Amino acid sequence: MILYIEKYFAELWFLLLEMSPWLLLGLIFAGLLKVYFPQKHIDKYLGKSNFKSALNASLLGIPMPLCSCGVIPTGISFYKNGASKGATNSFLISTPQTGVDSIFATYSMLGWPFALLRPIVAFFTGIVGGVLTNIFVKEKPIVKSPFADLSIDTGVISKTENCDEDACGCNDSEIEDKRHPLLRSADYAFVELLQDIAKWLIIGFLVAALISVVLPDDFFSSFKGFGLLEILVVLAASVPIYICATGSIPIAAVLLLKGVSPGAALVFLMAGPATNVATMAVLGKTMGRKSLIIYLTTIIVGATVFGMLTNLLIPADWILSKVMHIHGNGHDHEMVPKWLQLSSAILLIVSIVGGYFFQKLLKKIRIRKVEGITVRVEGMTCSHCEANVKRNLEGLKGITTVFADNSNNKVKISGTNINLQKVKETVNELGYKFIS
Repeated sequence: MILYIEKYFAELWFLLLEMSPWLLLGLIFAGLLKVYFPQKHIDKYLGKSNFKSALNASLLGIPMPLCSCGVIPTGISFYKNGASKGATNSFLISTPQTGVDSIFATYSMLGWPFALLRPIVAFFTGIVGGVLTNIFVKEKPIVKSPFADLSIDTGVISKTENCDEDACGCNDSEIEDKRHPLLRSADYAFVELLQDIAKWLIIGFLVAALISVVLPDDFFSSFKGFGLLEILVVLAASVPIYICATGSIPIAAVLLLKGVSPGAALVFLMAGPATNVATMAVLGKTMGRKSLIIYLTTIIVGATVFGMLTNLLIPADWILSKVMHIHGNGHDHEMVPKWLQLSSAILLIVSIVGGYFFQKLLKKIRIRKVEGITVRVEGMTCSHCEANVKRNLEGLKGITTVFADNSNNKVKISGTNINLQKVKETVNELGYKFIS
């Protein structure tokens, strides 16, 4: 038993060392993307029910570091603010399958073939889902609210009726957050984003280490030759569970080393992060049953087809050689210097632990400063959920400031003549549940 425990923690530490430098690099890029290409500039590319709109949405979704819990409120916000259903579905399909952070982490654990395959699959399935939605779902997109552009994640600004954003310089981020862009980028990357993925990243590490220790090295060898059956088994396990794109990587790496085919591993990497029961429920309620069916069909069929093509067209031994080259025999291979691995691992751990307490303390301070009505909203799971609740409620007439806290399901609202019925309708339309 002691031997297994020692082996487990040794494997856990190895996985952490391998992924940490690339994960940190991905977080840095994600932070820069957030600051220099904010969400408010995305809406104009997603408004029409045509191929170009689906293409734009898929391209925009690939680098976004959003998991399926974060992409749903973001995508629904796009839809509520005027994006077509086709573009919204394209964004919802492509975004959670990959991201700038997971691409770097994939390269660190699985090699460049998988690092290229993931965004390629996400790109094509996103476009196909968007085009199919445009063809089969004829509902008109919701007309953009006149209040939609009055606020962003960090606050609310006032505009006159004749104020054109480009003409008069009404820039939300410049007014609300005057910190240096690099400071805002670091805050988003190492506090907000990292806290969003930390739970599932830790679970991914723990599960991967457990699989590595418990399962024999030839456990999945019996599935070789079954082709489609192996892929369908992995797919059936991937669809209902929740795991983020980054958290799925160490598990996929261990599965490959245990004998799973590259195509089946790719299916797990694509279908696992993009689907789960909660996502399906919210999407069906907001976008409609047809959009949900197209969403699921595109992901399932796309992952299966690309998994089969990977097994048929790319030699398995060649892909596995890349993975083995990274992991080596007895974990003796190093992609980056040992000192960089160690310092990155320490920085990642400190950021996760320190960011958790810092974020918790900051939320307590902020919610105390807001004077107004406190309501309970269930279903918020990350900072993106908080931001979407904040942004949409601050667009309502009479509301000046909103603070949302997913840790205790509370939303504090200040303003004059607040219409709680309208607040309830807005919250429920976003896919959350207004309690009181």
